[in-house]
Amino acid sequence: MTILVTGATGKVGRQAVAQLVAQGAEVRALVRTPATARLPDGVDVVAGDLTDVDSVRAAATGADKVFLVWPFFTVDTLPAVLEVLPRRVVYLSSEGGAKWADDAEALIRAAGLQWTFLRPTGFAGNLLEFAAEIKTSGVVRAPFAKLARPYIHEYDMAAVGVRALTEDGHVGRSYSLSGPELVTQLDAVQTIGDVIGRALRFEELTPEQGKQRMRDAGWPPTLLTAAFDGWAGMVAEPEPITSTVADVTGRPAKSVREWAIDNAASFTV
Repeated sequence: MTILVTGATGKVGRQAVAQLVAQGAEVRALVRTPATARLPDGVDVVAGDLTDVDSVRAAATGADKVFLVWPFFTVDTLPAVLEVLPRRVVYLSSEGGAKWADDAEALIRAAGLQWTFLRPTGFAGNLLEFAAEIKTSGVVRAPFAKLARPYIHEYDMAAVGVRALTEDGHVGRSYSLSGPELVTQLDAVQTIGDVIGRALRFEELTPEQGKQRMRDAGWPPTLLTAAFDGWAGMVAEPEPITSTVADVTGRPAKSVREWAIDNAASFTV
């Protein structure tokens, strides 16, 4: 049995590849640049891009299942891609009603596939956005210091997906995934500082200052507005903590501290 992983060099896809290989699965990884993929020995690394349906078709030929990471905020080309993928799909979606994720789920259902949806809350990996400021100045500048999220380790997202791909009983299931506790952005930065042995400071920006920084970074206006509306809503009503990681894998979800330990090298010069 061959399992195709898209987005195989991203945070979650790379974890899925490693965990599948550790279980002895035959893994094929779809990547843009095989020469720089740095995936485990034994992985069938194939060149391709999700925007190129022919390359996806070639990668999917002979594969039995797919761990689908769709890294776009639109689904315009997804129907064509779904036509060439294996019938068994574990899709990395999103918790919280993001339009692109809801649209993708609807298309997967309509395609008649055997699906499992993973709906994570805030990715702990997104804290890597603070890495440059932490390394250069030790001061993180961002809005919403007290925005609390149940950040989930990319290892745990992949672990649930791997169980869904390698065990029975997961077809037609939607899994809301979270970490074990609510952690504010301020506390997350302080935890990273504790792990790397540096005193870090969080300088809270106003929402408008935060929006301007994101405009300067090239965020599309519609996506920027949706992101800020979502974050503001989470301040008032945080995302739920779920037991899904433990229920599916048999072990507790990893904490932000564990994530920081695993990723400490990214925050040091």
